Amino acid sequence: MLAAERHARIMAELDKREAVRVAELAASLAVSEMTIRRDIEQLESQGLARRVHGGAARVADFAFAEPGFEVKFGHHADAKSAIAREALALIRPGSTLFVTAGTTTFALAKLLPTVPDLTVATNSIKVAEALGHSVRTILTGGERTPSEALVGPLATSSLGQLHVELCFMGVHGVHPRGGYTTPNLLEAETNRAAANAAARLVVLADSSKYGLLSLAQIAPIERADTLISDTGLSATARRELDDRVPHVIFADTALQGSQA
Repeated sequence: MLAAERHARIMAELDKREAVRVAELAASLAVSEMTIRRDIEQLESQGLARRVHGGAARVADFAFAEPGFEVKFGHHADAKSAIAREALALIRPGSTLFVTAGTTTFALAKLLPTVPDLTVATNSIKVAEALGHSVRTILTGGERTPSEALVGPLATSSLGQLHVELCFMGVHGVHPRGGYTTPNLLEAETNRAAANAAARLVVLADSSKYGLLSLAQIAPIERADTLISDTGLSATARRELDDRVPHVIFADTALQGSQA
C-alpha cells in the first residue's frame, strides 16, 4: 500500500472518531507500527493530524467530507460575490483563463460574459454552464466529483497541454501550515496541474475557509501569486497572508451588500 493510501485511510478513521491508536492502524493496514508512526509524523507536519501518546488525534478544524455543490452554494454568498467582483477586475479583454471548480469560482464565472473575447478552460461543469455560449469555453474530461469538478488522469492530461494567463482557483481550506487543501485527492492533483498551466495563480477563498484543513494539499500558501478573501478575516490572519502571499486583496462584503 502506498503512503498516500495509508494517509487517506488514517484520515478517514480520524473523520469517524477523535483519535486512533498506532497498534490498531498497523494491524488494519498490515504494516509495522514504525511505518504508522512515520505516517502520523508526516500528517502532523502538514497540519492534518497531531501526535498523541500511542496514536494520533484529530485536528480541531479539520474537514474530511466533500460536500456537494448545492450544499456549499448558499454559504457566505455575499463574501463570494464580493470576491468574484475583485477577481473580475484582474481580467483584461482577450485573456486566456483557467477556472477551477467551486462555488466562489462559479460566482466569478457568472460575471465573465461581461468581458469581451475571453477564452476560458475549466474542469467544472457548473462553471461551463454559467459561461453559456457567449464565452469561448474548453471543458476538460475526467471523473465527476460531488462538487461537480472533473478530475483524474483525463483532466490532468488535458491540462498538461494548456498554457493560460490566469488560473482562478477555489479551495476547501486555507491553513498557514497545511496550505490550500481539498477533501478530494484527485481534485488536488488536477488543481496542481491547473496552477502549473498558468502564468499566475489567483486563489479565491472567503474568510470562513481560513484555518480550515482538509485531506489533500493542493499547494503551500506561498504558491499563490494573488489571494482574494474578504474583510471578515481576523487581523492575525491578514498579517499571516500578507507576509507570505505577494498580492492579497480583501473584498468588502459591506459594499457588496449595498450593491445587491
